[in-house]
Amino acid sequence: MSTVTRETAALAESGVQNSLTRDALLFEYSTAADPISSGTTPNIPLAEFLSDLYATGPSRIIPLDLSAALKCTAPATGPSLAASFIRLEDGTPLETRANATSELFYVIQGSGVSKVGEQEIAWSQGDFFTLPGTAAQHRSNDTAVLYWVNDAPLLEYLGVERKQARFTPTHYTRQDLAKALQHAADDPLAPTRSRVSLILGNPNFQQTMTVTHVLWAMYGLIEPNTRQLPHRHQSVALDLIIDAQPGCYTLVGTELNDDGAIRNPTRVDWKSGSAFVTPPGYWHEHRNESGARAYLTPIQDAGLHTYLRTLDITFYKEDE
Repeated sequence: MSTVTRETAALAESGVQNSLTRDALLFEYSTAADPISSGTTPNIPLAEFLSDLYATGPSRIIPLDLSAALKCTAPATGPSLAASFIRLEDGTPLETRANATSELFYVIQGSGVSKVGEQEIAWSQGDFFTLPGTAAQHRSNDTAVLYWVNDAPLLEYLGVERKQARFTPTHYTRQDLAKALQHAADDPLAPTRSRVSLILGNPNFQQTMTVTHVLWAMYGLIEPNTRQLPHRHQSVALDLIIDAQPGCYTLVGTELNDDGAIRNPTRVDWKSGSAFVTPPGYWHEHRNESGARAYLTPIQDAGLHTYLRTLDITFYKEDE
């Protein structure tokens, strides 16, 4: 057995060891208690993926891949989630297949059909649908673009394969979403709430109140000339901007000033059809300084964090 400290890391490779003790390491506590701060486990970067990635070209899957920065062994946008844009040309089928337990698709543009076994989901712009980690054949009626998020990186890290479906394919239509979101916006209490938004749910996950047992998805709007106060959580957010005019943006940073402003923030300007990553633990606030409503959908691994009791969501309130 080897003891590893700053001064004696070389001991990990020294000596004659049998097969059972060869990989047995001992770290002095202060050198290993916080591998994120030391850089051994890399931070999740703030990253942006523009709609130019899918603007032209053939049918294809376009991974939003940060695996090199995250030290992941397979494509990943966060440690437990992978996001991709999917471009579908008229009449050209494309298959998605991932070792995952949870998949969520949002239709950025176009219309088409996704076939899962004997089932078919007829979708159009503005729809969401979820799959429980299964092969699907997608075909568009015209040029279409999907945003696809799944938890394959989590299963890759655990070294496991999906055993069984936790839910059945589920379709959330634009019409139902629009009606429910307008109802939330018309509520007299809406101005007092942190967000005017819907959280997508599924009756199989009443405990976490999330769209799958791993994924959390929100469909929200920001009224013109509105600031949504900062909040933070320990789930990574893969934010897709559905529709926004110039003057809509997110401020991101690690600390707040006493007045609730984010200290030394990074600004991410919203661009319709583009996506960005908000790292866990970072304060973030959304602002709409345009004259039109703006719409977004953050997708997170908050279902998993809620189940583990590690989400730690915190909202800044002006009266505190």
